[in-house]
Amino acid sequence: MTKQQIDFVRDCIANKDMHAFYTWTPWEKARLDALKLDKFECQHCKTKGKYTKATTVHHVNHVKQHPELALSLWYEDREGKWRRNLVSLCHDCHEKEHNYRKKKKPVTEERW
Repeated sequence: MTKQQIDFVRDCIANKDMHAFYTWTPWEKARLDALKLDKFECQHCKTKGKYTKATTVHHVNHVKQHPELALSLWYEDREGKWRRNLVSLCHDCHEKEHNYRKKKKPVTEERW
């Protein structure tokens, strides 16, 4: 990502305007790239042997904690291994991913 792109994401976070991020053309392109890579299939459901259409792309490294990775399909972990940062999920799996440690109502900001 360029410095300008990172600054844009940080501004979205600071202004509590994640809608601006999720409707931003570079994010829409990155999202589509992830969905195509995963053949529009939910990757969590797929590991359980069932097919579910992916409707959401999950940031493994959450945007608010890692704005520099907001558009990155891959990231390098602490051991130097490359891992997926953007993962295609169905709505239910995405909600579970965000709420698995919390007992809260759905908070997914990406609603479109």
